[in-house]
Amino acid sequence: MDSHSRWALILAGGDGTRLRPLTRQLAGDDRPKQFCRLLGSETLLEQTLRRSARVIAPARTLTVVVDEHERFYGPLLAGVPSHRLVIQPDNRGTAPAILYGLLRLSAVGAAGSVAMFPSDHYISDDEAFAGFVRRAFEAVEARPDLVILLGVAPDSAEVGYGWIELGEGISSPATDLYRVRRFWEKPSAALAQMLLTRGCLWNSFVIVANIAALLALFKSAVPHLFDYFVPVRSRLTTSREAETLGALYARLESTDFSREVLARSPANLAVLHLNDIGWSDLGEPRRVMAALARIEAQCGVTGVQEGA
Repeated sequence: MDSHSRWALILAGGDGTRLRPLTRQLAGDDRPKQFCRLLGSETLLEQTLRRSARVIAPARTLTVVVDEHERFYGPLLAGVPSHRLVIQPDNRGTAPAILYGLLRLSAVGAAGSVAMFPSDHYISDDEAFAGFVRRAFEAVEARPDLVILLGVAPDSAEVGYGWIELGEGISSPATDLYRVRRFWEKPSAALAQMLLTRGCLWNSFVIVANIAALLALFKSAVPHLFDYFVPVRSRLTTSREAETLGALYARLESTDFSREVLARSPANLAVLHLNDIGWSDLGEPRRVMAALARIEAQCGVTGVQEGA
């Protein structure tokens, strides 16, 4: 049973431009990858919602989307109440999407901790993954100052991912929890090989943290962005929310959460080492093909399609 102080934030507002040649071929239109059935009969968004529901009740789950994608997410989220949808006027990058989602969580009375899930991942074992998320929640509840990233044990010197260099171990209810020494974003091939050799982890961008700690992270790392949302905060869940938000997004620049927030805030960041789980960010066609091959191999061995 999960705690009533635990929440989930599903990130589904990306445009998926890198994968568009493949998704256009599959879907026949320009829908972003999270609204495509790349790894089975469900869309990636549906898979993410199902995966999240293993840990957090749907009633405490908010999904961040973009207004122009309504024709794609509408049918998938038709039964979701409006207060659980965080609809951005435009895509302005991951930082505004996450900040708006956190503020909406606060507006609906959420307290405690939140797990953030991107909606474009392949994960080989949903139940094992859910176990790691639960451990991260336990660690955050014991140490509310920590912002915990889930780090994946790499199987190659991937240059397209962000990498996390581990610092010292942290005493907490979760084993395999470490300080973040630094981030390496999309390294060269030579550097990626060195990071692999040194035991660094891939950054899955799945994050578990106290809601207040994440908001404090924004206020410290990008105070100008935090201040931009001040007029919106007083109008959340009111009839003027959309109007105020539209005016704000019209002047917002795109801001990347990893580069502008996480990379500037190593002091209270931690990483939980995910072991024995296959993971991929489905940002490129070759990763989709690799994930499909892995699923096919799993089916051949177990007769069950896990995580898809």
